[in-house]
Amino acid sequence: MSEKNILDDWNSNPMRKPILASVTVNIGVGMSGEKLNKALTVLETVTGQKPVATLAKKSVRDFSIKAGERIGAKVTLRGSKAEEFLKKALDVIEYKIPESNFDPYGNVSFGIREHIELPGAEYDPEIGIFGMDVCITLERPGYRIKKRRLFKRKIPPSHRVTRDEAILFMKEKFGVKIV
Repeated sequence: MSEKNILDDWNSNPMRKPILASVTVNIGVGMSGEKLNKALTVLETVTGQKPVATLAKKSVRDFSIKAGERIGAKVTLRGSKAEEFLKKALDVIEYKIPESNFDPYGNVSFGIREHIELPGAEYDPEIGIFGMDVCITLERPGYRIKKRRLFKRKIPPSHRVTRDEAILFMKEKFGVKIV
C-alpha cells in the first residue's frame, strides 16, 4: 500500500492506527559477576526503571557459559516513559534508521555504541562504557486478545502491523528519516 492509502486507512478507522506498545533496552554482557552488575546500574540510571538480568538459554563451553547463568540485562518501557526514552535514543542516532532495521511484523531495532551518548548520561570511570540495543514494538489497539487470560485468540493477518506501516508511523510520530 502507498503512504496515502495507509494514512486514509488510519484516519477512517482509529483501530487501524498503530501505537507504541513497548521499548525494550538490552545490554548483552556475556558473563555474570561485576560486569553484569555494572550493566544493571547503567540501565537503571539511563532509563529510570529497575532492570532484569537475562539468562543463558544453553551452555557454551568455549565461552564458559552455563545454561541458566545470568549474562545480560534488559528493561521494558511502556507508555510515556517509553516515548521519552525513545526520543533520547533517536537523538543519539540523529533520527536516521536504515530500512533493513524494520521487520515484517512492525518491530524496529537499532543499536547505541556508548551509553554516554544519551542525553543526561555521564561517564563514570568505575562503571565504564556499555553499548545497548533498543527494540521498538508497535501494535494496533485490540492486541490485548493475544495476551489476555480468558478467551485468548490469535491476531489475524489483516490486523497485524506491516513493515510499511511501521516505517510510516516512525516518520509521522518521531520524524525519523529512513536511509
